[in-house]
Amino acid sequence: MNLSLPPGGILLGLGCDIVEVNRIREVLERHGERFLDRIFTAEERAYCAGKPHPYQHYAARWAAKEAISKTFTTGIGAELGWKSMSIYHGERAEPLVRLDEKAQALLAHIGATHVLVSLSHTDTAAMAVAALVKHGVPA
Repeated sequence: MNLSLPPGGILLGLGCDIVEVNRIREVLERHGERFLDRIFTAEERAYCAGKPHPYQHYAARWAAKEAISKTFTTGIGAELGWKSMSIYHGERAEPLVRLDEKAQALLAHIGATHVLVSLSHTDTAAMAVAALVKHGVPA
């Protein structure tokens, strides 16, 4: 098992978001598949649907997408769409970010090399913190 952290780098952007789980549950109950298709990637949907309490996991991913958009200082819109980012898990179940081509281009334009994310949730709230980092910078 690899327990090392990524190499040091420069922090280029930081964002956070918190959302009430019930808010996401209510939107999902009202809009169903249309909401899921608009916001979440297939890999996110498969992960959340397999959980005993999927609303908490959808809420955490919502918060992650908001936090990531804040790191880019774009928000969700023309430069960065809801599905431009997908949260998946690494070998130790750590949350990782997959970016589509549009988001990868934005990442390169900013000069960052990675997006780091941390998620947390309770029964009632979910939150995420995201960072844009440029790795490979001499210390």
